[in-house]
Amino acid sequence: MSHNWTDLKYLLRGNATQREVYHLLVKYRLMHLLELYRPILVGTIPIGIHVENSDLDLICEVNDIASFDALEELARAHLQQYRGYTLTRRKVDGLWRLKVNFWLEHWPVEIFAQQKPVMEQNGYRHMVIENRLLRLYGEDFRQQVIALKREGLKTEPTFANLLQLDGDPFSKLLELETWEDEQLRMLWMR
Repeated sequence: MSHNWTDLKYLLRGNATQREVYHLLVKYRLMHLLELYRPILVGTIPIGIHVENSDLDLICEVNDIASFDALEELARAHLQQYRGYTLTRRKVDGLWRLKVNFWLEHWPVEIFAQQKPVMEQNGYRHMVIENRLLRLYGEDFRQQVIALKREGLKTEPTFANLLQLDGDPFSKLLELETWEDEQLRMLWMR
């Protein structure tokens, strides 16, 4: 079952926090502001495993250095008045990235942009496989994820811990993308 993560209306069918986030993003017109950069909300809130200190993670794509410049200008013009505003731009593993952090009401927000289509970015890919695992393993697994996150464990290490995946949790989760559902079910049953 495929999910359209690009249309935020799915949040309206979710829990109270998901509905709150939808209304917040609409109120501040954040997706509209970033629309040229194909923003997608990723992370724990879309898949219902957020905890008290979760933030709103928006990923965006840029095509070239001029796009980075334009996004940087847009952020300065429209977002720097918000509490906690910071902007960093640097090259990591040969790819430029831009990160903007600020607060909307009581929510910390992070906008992350890189020169890669949003659906190929790791934040999106992690969310998709995590959502698939949550769907396959059920509510008990979801509650175990939330419990570990409440103890301070980050999302990908939480999944890797529960599934007993050795090595780097970020890359190990990505390896599961191509697995069939039956293979994934066996992983949880071992």
